[in-house]
Amino acid sequence: MSVATRASVALVDYGAGNLLSIGQALAVLGADVRVVRRADEIGSPDLVVVPGVGAPGPAMRRLRRAGLDRALAAAVEGGAWYLGICLGMQLLFERSEEDGSRGFAWIAGETRRLPSAPRLPHIGWNELDVVAPHRMLDGLPPRSPMYFVHSFAPVPRDRKVIVAETVHGGRFASAVAGGRLLGLQFHPEKSGADGLRVLRNVLALVARSAAGAGRDPGGAAAERDVLARGAVPVRGRAGQGAA
Repeated sequence: MSVATRASVALVDYGAGNLLSIGQALAVLGADVRVVRRADEIGSPDLVVVPGVGAPGPAMRRLRRAGLDRALAAAVEGGAWYLGICLGMQLLFERSEEDGSRGFAWIAGETRRLPSAPRLPHIGWNELDVVAPHRMLDGLPPRSPMYFVHSFAPVPRDRKVIVAETVHGGRFASAVAGGRLLGLQFHPEKSGADGLRVLRNVLALVARSAAGAGRDPGGAAAERDVLARGAVPVRGRAGQGAA
């Protein structure tokens, strides 16, 4: 994992979840992790990680109060990768039907309540069905079990950004990718060896990109394409219960 050691990570603390597990997982995998709580602490990382649980409205208000919404937009616009976990994945999208709030709107679509769910929140282990190849998911066994805690999930306007789905009553997007924008509805830090593999893959992707040695499938062109299909450009705007 020498490539992962070169990935600098800004782990965003905005009061929406326990950062200890994800921070420890990233550090164990060799990343240089800094917990950031204010806009002036983000700097120029290779990767920003936005975890969290809860409703998007309060989350976005906390980000705005700390100036983190604009700082995150500037970091992404400057070339940083974004990894959103659970609520952090939902914030990538335009709005949520949970409370009508706006997200960053970097990917077109909205977050909706899980369809036909036998029970909510959806808590526990469930299978990841990889529907499109992506280096973030390389090496995972078929139907890898991942750990979920949520009641809502994004519904992208363009299904091409969906790289994995999961069934809980109906099917929902459990992993998305568009250029440097990555989202996981499950908690990789709580998902055992397979979850750590996903994080290791992300760090390797980021480190290779920072070294100029490669891009994810589609690369920056894919990111521009995602933004062009209805999401608000990064420069334009950045927009408790189970997420």
